[in-house]
Amino acid sequence: MLKDLFHKKRKYATITTQELAERRDNIPEGIMTKCKNCSELLISRELEKNLKTCPRCGYHFPMSAPERIAATLDEGRFFEYDQGLTSVDPLQFEDYPAKLAQVQAATGLTEAVVTGEGTIGGNPVVMGVMDSRFIMGSMGSVVGEKITRAIERAMEKRYPVIMFAASGGARMQEGVFSLMQMAKTSAALNKLSKEKLLFVSVLTHPTTGGVSASFASLGDINIAEPGALIGFAGRRVIEQTIRQKLPEDFQTAEFLLKHGIIDKVVHRKEMKPTLAKILDLHAGGVRHGS
Repeated sequence: MLKDLFHKKRKYATITTQELAERRDNIPEGIMTKCKNCSELLISRELEKNLKTCPRCGYHFPMSAPERIAATLDEGRFFEYDQGLTSVDPLQFEDYPAKLAQVQAATGLTEAVVTGEGTIGGNPVVMGVMDSRFIMGSMGSVVGEKITRAIERAMEKRYPVIMFAASGGARMQEGVFSLMQMAKTSAALNKLSKEKLLFVSVLTHPTTGGVSASFASLGDINIAEPGALIGFAGRRVIEQTIRQKLPEDFQTAEFLLKHGIIDKVVHRKEMKPTLAKILDLHAGGVRHGS
């Protein structure tokens, strides 16, 4: 009996694989989000309060255009430009109109960029925000037109311009019409430069292809979010072309900062105060360095 007293059998709670699967299926969708970088399970509501950045590793989740506008402008007040502009199908590309309709219904947006005006730290600004949910933020003729019109309005009002880029590049369904937007947006920024007005480019993950090769890289001040992929051609294509192994951090925001391509890497929590400080320094429409 004394032996049994000191060697009592321990009882463990057991659960079958089927019961575990049933419990998992009963968890409402969207409550938890897994970090793509550190695999930490995060409460979605807390993640949104943290501006969609992982509190453990600092990973920056993608933000939609409405989320970015709300997080950046004073009180989220935004007066949108050209909301009615929508793409057509100039090349009669197969299933392109259906694809546009599907994405418009899913995102609630008419195109891959939202442009308009608001204030940051009390400073008026014209702002454009790309949304990677809309055909990977690709730049078609309407995206280029909306960005160009926003820049032209900034010149009329003597406002600085801030653009948040998030794009896979040119939109292949529009062919050469898409490629022409690179020249058009760059020409508009050249006019803005001659008017000595400030342009701040914010590069977010990912900024690639024709967007990175045009307006996104032409800022008086170029800022990027941590870990953002920024480049023109893909890593594998470059390695195959030059027949060399590229550094592990190649085409990241930190790599570009180290090599002088961008001016600063800014955590999303510090983005609004940083932009407000830049606008304060350049208040009155004075161009950086002029």
